[in-house]
Amino acid sequence: MEALILEPSLYTVKAILILDNDGDRLFAKYYDDTYPSVKEQKAFEKNIFNKTHRTDSEIALLEGLTVVYKSSIDLYFYVIGSSYENELMLMA
Repeated sequence: MEALILEPSLYTVKAILILDNDGDRLFAKYYDDTYPSVKEQKAFEKNIFNKTHRTDSEIALLEGLTVVYKSSIDLYFYVIGSSYENELMLMA
């Protein structure tokens, strides 16, 4: 089976999110149209928050996307990339 090799791109980040302690949006910037409407974006954000706010890990695979996140007191910071994206690059 051949390995999938992607061309290098500056567009490795699909979205950046900052959510509060209740999972409500404080800031969201989507760089592609994976979730074109605000309703779909907010549903995705609730899903991410529900899956990650109780865990101590920093990486999640959700809906075919790589999600790198950190929490700081009452804020949650998320960087979202494709499923083939390197987690270390997203974290940096």
